[in-house]
Amino acid sequence: MKKTKMGKRQRKEELVGYLFIMPVVIGLSVFYIFPFLQNIWFGFNDVNQFNVASFCGADNYVRLLEDKEFLTALANSLKSALVIVPAVVALSLLVASLLNTKIRGKSIYRTLYFLPAVTMSVAISLVWKWIYNGEYGVLNSVLKVFGIEGINWLSDPKYALIMVLIVEIWMSVGYNMIILLAGMQGISTSYYEAAVIDGAGPAACFFKITIPILTPTIFFVVITSIISSFQIFDTIFMMIPKDSPAFSASQTLVMMFYRNAFDYGAKGYAAAISSIVFLIVMLVTAVQFGMQKKWVHYE
Repeated sequence: MKKTKMGKRQRKEELVGYLFIMPVVIGLSVFYIFPFLQNIWFGFNDVNQFNVASFCGADNYVRLLEDKEFLTALANSLKSALVIVPAVVALSLLVASLLNTKIRGKSIYRTLYFLPAVTMSVAISLVWKWIYNGEYGVLNSVLKVFGIEGINWLSDPKYALIMVLIVEIWMSVGYNMIILLAGMQGISTSYYEAAVIDGAGPAACFFKITIPILTPTIFFVVITSIISSFQIFDTIFMMIPKDSPAFSASQTLVMMFYRNAFDYGAKGYAAAISSIVFLIVMLVTAVQFGMQKKWVHYE
């Protein structure tokens, strides 16, 4: 009799547990899982503006390989990842190390560095668009002081993408700095005390103690930075004029996906582009997880 009561109690607890997780499961299914599966299906269909799909096989993917605009967008996305990830990791490590020392006003500096992470990217883009303005921008005004002629930074295909990447790096450093700073503060001071007794200097302590112990946190920052670098959209959309030759020369895969899905109504083709982005991110992430055994040290 007692076992039966325990069984009923256990079933009630399981039922309550399922009820608690049901809203999350429903939300994930409706807003993430179903759209993801639908997107994969749309990639093999010709979908019009009314979501009427007609199966076309791999035609969208064949078209991608022959589309010069797609190849340019792919190259821009890869360039973005190659520039953003090392810069964000290096600058975040540097700032976190400086803020981990005993200096006055640390809380103020931490707030200032973290501020871009909690500010709307649209607002940030508009501010930087004003800074980069070719006629009355702050950057060109500073250059004129030194006798350097100003440039139309966001209209010139040579500079537009790198200017956007600078903004992306600036926005990302604060968030990753907080993560790395938390990891640094979790390192026991006994390691540094023992190293100082052995005659190690600040540089040796940083590269021989801080970096090896911090590698799991650095690995997390690398993975999230790679994913975010392939999702650049709002800064390009807000900063670079659509009628400028720099727009097509600096667009990323996500930007190209948006234009095909919402400007041109080619939803099947856009779905194929987003599927390619997903495969690239998954491939790069899988490679990183495979290589982590060589450089990530877990305690």
